Amino acid sequence: MKARELENLGIPRGEALRLAVKACSRSRDMGLSRESLRAAIEGVIANPAGYLRDPLFDRLATELSVAPKVRGFAEREQPAPFGNWGLNLEPESVAQMQRACRLPVAVAGALMPDAHVGYGLPIGGVLATENAIIPYAVGVDIACRMRLSVLDMPASTLDSDHARDGLTRALERETIFGMGGRFQKPREHEVMDADWSVSPVTEINKSKAWGQLGTSGSGNHFVEFGVLTITPEQATARAEVPESSGSGHGSGWTFGLGAGTYLALLSHSGSRGTGAAVCDKYSKLAMSQHPELPKDLSFLAWLDLDSQEGREYFDAMNLMGRYAAANHELIHTHIARNLGAEVLGHIENHHNFAWKETHDLGDGRGPRELIVHRKGATPAGRNVLGVIPGSMAAPGFVVRGLGAAPSLMSASHGAGRAMSRTKARESFAWGNVKRDLKKLSVELISAGIDEAPGAYKDIHQVMACQQDLVQPVARFDPRLVKMAPEGERPED
Repeated sequence: MKARELENLGIPRGEALRLAVKACSRSRDMGLSRESLRAAIEGVIANPAGYLRDPLFDRLATELSVAPKVRGFAEREQPAPFGNWGLNLEPESVAQMQRACRLPVAVAGALMPDAHVGYGLPIGGVLATENAIIPYAVGVDIACRMRLSVLDMPASTLDSDHARDGLTRALERETIFGMGGRFQKPREHEVMDADWSVSPVTEINKSKAWGQLGTSGSGNHFVEFGVLTITPEQATARAEVPESSGSGHGSGWTFGLGAGTYLALLSHSGSRGTGAAVCDKYSKLAMSQHPELPKDLSFLAWLDLDSQEGREYFDAMNLMGRYAAANHELIHTHIARNLGAEVLGHIENHHNFAWKETHDLGDGRGPRELIVHRKGATPAGRNVLGVIPGSMAAPGFVVRGLGAAPSLMSASHGAGRAMSRTKARESFAWGNVKRDLKKLSVELISAGIDEAPGAYKDIHQVMACQQDLVQPVARFDPRLVKMAPEGERPED
């Protein structure tokens, strides 16, 4: 019998599974039939004490006698409901959402139009749970986020070769890309005065986090200059949005811009190596606590929020949210200072996070507190503002949330990948990509070919699929783009 079959029978991972696999291998030499072996394994699980002197299963029985009793997987009688805003999504991303909705702690879900396959929950997946948090439903890059700042420099700055050289120098000098990238002289921010002892992982990694403060990482992370366009109609719609309407999910539109074009700075990155370490520690811990989960659900193992481990992870996640926000703040502040520019205002939002929110699911139980995981999804509560990027060759949008209850007040976090990184490396060549970028007046400072525009879905189709979730109030067109250089391993 294979390890997966043994797990499905109820053998926990670790030493017990190793001993079970070894016993199965020995059983072939003893001529035991498959049916007899299965019956024996079930017997050992049900009554380990009865097999303590069995020459084949004694070590397994001993291990099971001292190991915690394995619970059977009890999924929901009916899967939790979820809405699907996608168009021709890859089947596996939909299947991942369906599997997530079988979890006993799941109560509702939503699948965004940019969805594609992830670990456990698809990228672009939203999942609400009760009193439980799922590390892999938050994601590896905890609190990955967007930040857009408008500078008091004319958009025409991008049309001057001399001025563009200054913008390029600011990008290259004031942030660092690449795995493990860090500043030799750490940058200062009040987030480093926070309580980093909320979890052993954050405490151990505080020094590393400080060195990486203000850096951008690799993968699909970027910092870019572009033109922000606000039409007269959008200016009118924006005027209806209350000031600072982020409601804890992001910032409000804190500046009064009328119709026109503006020079803007847009960044995308998260909590760097420390966030990844938090995910690694607590996802493994969650999986160890739920050995009953079948293999296809193992990445969706959860931590109870009233447990010590659950509280540690939740506190560490929130600290990583503050840390990711500080990263972006420093990038934008230092770039603006380098240029001698003033920041007129900004908008920002997380998209790999879990929030405590109150929702009425229409199931007769009324409003109640839920944990809403948005893995690659943007908060879109009523009048909440956020940023949804396209690609280096496609526009992004500042959006106003419409507060759609069926989506758990969520929207896409971008265009979403249309193909894997491996497929992209096989499909595109820099000569063709740079020729296309030149036609769009986009200058690329650095990036990997796996981030070629063709690797992403059509942002206009994605936006069309979510007209009931968000309303665009401005458009951002990238013109000067910096990402991790070719050859960097992605960490997104």
